[in-house]
Amino acid sequence: MLEVLSQGRTRAVRGAHLRHGCFELVPLDDPKLPSLRAEAQQGELIAYRPHRRAVVRAEGRHIKIFRPGRAIASAERCARVDTLLDAAGTFIAPRILRSSEDVIVFSTVPGPTLTELGEDDSTTSDESFAGAWEKWSRSWVAQLNAPHGSAARSVLNSLPLRSAEVETADLWRCVNLWLRHFEGVPEMSVECSALRAVADAVTKNLLRTAPDPLAWSHGDLHGKQIIAVDDRSPLGLLDFDEGAQAEAALDLATLDLSLDLDRRRNRMSSARYQRAHSQVLVAAEELHVNPDRFYAYTDTLWLRAALVPRPGRLATATAVLDERAKHYQSTEA
Repeated sequence: MLEVLSQGRTRAVRGAHLRHGCFELVPLDDPKLPSLRAEAQQGELIAYRPHRRAVVRAEGRHIKIFRPGRAIASAERCARVDTLLDAAGTFIAPRILRSSEDVIVFSTVPGPTLTELGEDDSTTSDESFAGAWEKWSRSWVAQLNAPHGSAARSVLNSLPLRSAEVETADLWRCVNLWLRHFEGVPEMSVECSALRAVADAVTKNLLRTAPDPLAWSHGDLHGKQIIAVDDRSPLGLLDFDEGAQAEAALDLATLDLSLDLDRRRNRMSSARYQRAHSQVLVAAEELHVNPDRFYAYTDTLWLRAALVPRPGRLATATAVLDERAKHYQSTEA
């Protein structure tokens, strides 16, 4: 299953299948998302995972469409995360305007995302870009270090656990799905063997060292989830569907990987990447993240990136992992 850009549109997307070499668009009458067609008429479809989830951007709001029944838990999780954010006062979150069993309508948080600032060379100066990332670093540290009252502790304890063991099990599930997909394809035998070896090394490394303490985790942190509202207001923070209890290293590694991919795809200059990357490392140091845990989680995320069906992604990700493994070996020696 694929998400593809509509021809002639900059952000509008469609879902598609690629089966036995044949490309086919998924109709908006998605049987697994019965509310999709009606809600898509309200604005522009900007994200779509066929049969799973979609997002429509409309005037003053974003509409998220789920499978029937799945929106209830997501709405409850968003309400619980509000308690954690309010305790620190460091981020602004969208408000829920309307919800049902399969649809949640959120208010918008005005302003460009940090990803958009990184791509904008014409109106965003390097100093403004660096300032936005410094603000994020301070805010993230304050969020995770905020004292938790009984209500916040109750919310944190209610979130699912995303430990290293959970991450490893889920990662192997994805790897095995990928391997089964290419089973019996002679042209992919070398890649399959290499991927299996890399997955074994990466997951063993994640479990090798003692974990850091658990904290609140966004679960899908990247530059598109962080909004630079204005100089006087807190940053905006979006999308809490993957919220969990995890090591702080997981979110920081996720964010850092997204920056590296933007740099490699020429969506951000190397200089801007270095400024943003340095602030991720500052946050990691302030939060007392063990560097071994940060780099171990980064490796698992590069492995996930290798499984994404995009041209060149497998080769790029496995090359990066090989390079990182050689660096670790030389450092230990």
